[in-house]
Amino acid sequence: MKPSPLAVDVAEVEALFDSIPDVLFFIKDREGRYTHVNATMLRRLGLRSRRDIIGKRASEVYPSGLGANYGLQDRQVLEGAVIDNLLELHLFSDQEPGWCLTCKRPLRVDGQVAGLIGISRDLAGREGLEADYRSLREALVHMNRHYAENIRVQDLLAITGFSESKLERTFQKVFQLSPLQLLTRVRIQAAMHRLHGPGSIAAIAQACGFSDQSAFTRRFVAMVGMTPGEYRRLRAG
Repeated sequence: MKPSPLAVDVAEVEALFDSIPDVLFFIKDREGRYTHVNATMLRRLGLRSRRDIIGKRASEVYPSGLGANYGLQDRQVLEGAVIDNLLELHLFSDQEPGWCLTCKRPLRVDGQVAGLIGISRDLAGREGLEADYRSLREALVHMNRHYAENIRVQDLLAITGFSESKLERTFQKVFQLSPLQLLTRVRIQAAMHRLHGPGSIAAIAQACGFSDQSAFTRRFVAMVGMTPGEYRRLRAG
């Protein structure tokens, strides 16, 4: 016999996530405004009360570059998309950036999208992966600082001291991406920040380590779902 559906008290779910310090939890309405957040998010943002964030959008509580990217994600999810294990930068309690895996899903009421629910898990705090993450931290820092350059797998091997097979296995285990896939994601995220400002798309492609504008556009469309020009016009609007 099929069990009857349960009516879930969202406040109880919020309280449950309050007890998990390395996970951000949030629910947003159809307009992308926060309706529920956990204590970890308040701490990261330096806020004392949920009243300081409820009713606001990501663009109102995060720095412009991060807020714009989160807002774009929200619009995609509110149109029905699902985001699973997206590697992205977050601000930690000391205001230093850290890497997280983000999942977002639309919330439906009577078949219609009424909002979204999401979590972001700290990579450094994932149970059983702390040592693996630490072993890759310097490689990740190197990628983030030198993404515009010709980073080779050999460079990462020298930093970690791993064999090539171990490097691939560890990246897949921690980030669920290969080293080169992760490097492409870092470059695309850097390009998204640059597209908020002036500069030609060709110049931004070169500044972010892509060989030419067409290669950049193909990668951007595959990851973001629109061309760099469409993304820039969306931000301008």
